[in-house]
Amino acid sequence: MLIEKIPGQRVEAHKPVPRVIVSPETWRMLTAELVAGRMTLFGLWGDADKVHMALLQDAEIVVVTIECQDGKFPSVGQVHPPAIRLERAIHDLYGSESPDLQDQRPWLDHGRWGVKRPLGIRIEAHSIATTYRFLPTEGDGLHQIAVGPVHAGIIEPGHFRFTVNGETVVRLEQRLGYVHKGIESLMAGASIEKASRLAGRTSGDSTVACALAFANAVEAAAEVQAPARAVFLRALMAELERLANHFGDIGAICNDASFSIMHAQCGILRERTLRAADACFGHRLMMDRVVPGGIAQDLVAEGMAAVNTLLAEVRRVFPRLVALYDNTASLQDRTAQTGILRSDYARQFGAGGYVGRASGRAFDARKVLRYAPYGELSFEVPTRDGGDVNARVWIRIEEVEQSLSLIEQVLQRLPDGAIRAEIKPAGEPREGLGLAESFRGDVLVWVRLDGERVTRCHLRDPSWFQWPLLEVVIEGNIVADFPLCNKSFNCSYSGHDL
Repeated sequence: MLIEKIPGQRVEAHKPVPRVIVSPETWRMLTAELVAGRMTLFGLWGDADKVHMALLQDAEIVVVTIECQDGKFPSVGQVHPPAIRLERAIHDLYGSESPDLQDQRPWLDHGRWGVKRPLGIRIEAHSIATTYRFLPTEGDGLHQIAVGPVHAGIIEPGHFRFTVNGETVVRLEQRLGYVHKGIESLMAGASIEKASRLAGRTSGDSTVACALAFANAVEAAAEVQAPARAVFLRALMAELERLANHFGDIGAICNDASFSIMHAQCGILRERTLRAADACFGHRLMMDRVVPGGIAQDLVAEGMAAVNTLLAEVRRVFPRLVALYDNTASLQDRTAQTGILRSDYARQFGAGGYVGRASGRAFDARKVLRYAPYGELSFEVPTRDGGDVNARVWIRIEEVEQSLSLIEQVLQRLPDGAIRAEIKPAGEPREGLGLAESFRGDVLVWVRLDGERVTRCHLRDPSWFQWPLLEVVIEGNIVADFPLCNKSFNCSYSGHDL
């Protein structure tokens, strides 16, 4: 089935992909397409009296909308598991519910907000924290281990409930939502500038990618094109962010396998990358540098030199670290054949980034959807079929090589000119969908503008489709391997909790 043939009412103000208001029958038909694997769930989010769903088929995206009757809509999650947590979150935030969804437990709402359904049309006072019901388990010799939500160091809060038989994990169930910030509520009614700052703080380690996806959505809605120089410098920022995070992850995974020398050496490369970013754009994380219409600060001459120095150092040092990782038998013993994610699960959940690509799903928004300037640049999307911790490490290693090449291409082809175009939205409400590839995977932003104000914005971090898969891969492994599996996924708590 081709997505352009979806029956329904086309919303002309939605750019750059179609949005179609569909009937319950069409909604169910599209759900069946998801179940059959002919489409991929790309996003599912609420609105005051409706629910939107983004669908991906090959390199095409469509947003379909169902208007809720009496606050209800047909469940996607009951037959397509990737939608379960998204539907639970919609109910927590908007009050829209799927009566046929078996799991009706709250997801983001821990009973501490002071209100129920804060973004819905039927807001009620509520401040009672209730006991969360974890799924029951049965069997001889089973016991539970509770981990979190408070963890050691500066790790964000999240609860993990293990059911184990001896040392073997029989089931893992997560409870998240502890770092819910009310991002969508804060964006409602905010200026475009303020909303851009909020988008960049949804998940701080992906601030460039989140801000870029938001900027792409606003520019699509306002039908404004960022200047060519700004577009290329956005790619430079995105690849520097990817490098820093991959270096940090590779070292941290090795550290969880008690191989601290890799942690220390990768930490040095990460620090060098952050310093180069600071030299280029005046901020180590490049926060608030990507804005709707372009960028907030141009690349300075010292920055160009800092990036070239970084590239030379990484090309000199990183291959030695890769060889050290590959030739250390005790390290390979911990990462190989640990935490295997089957390829069919990766496809079913539309897992992006290194999680999906390590299990054979060759999706990268930069390559498949070819948003600017990546359609003009040459790079490969590395994939592996092992699906284990080792494969996820190797995807990161190979992506480092691709990012180095992309940065070199950006510097060689960087045009002169303006770095920002003025955003002047039309008087009538406009809607836009934006995408960016973060180091974790694809980020989706949907925005509705009314003049220079944001009336509704939804940001979907790739972790929404990765967190459930972490529960799958730990099953049958020993408890001591959970830190390795968890770090190899490195899902975002903040980006998920909104």
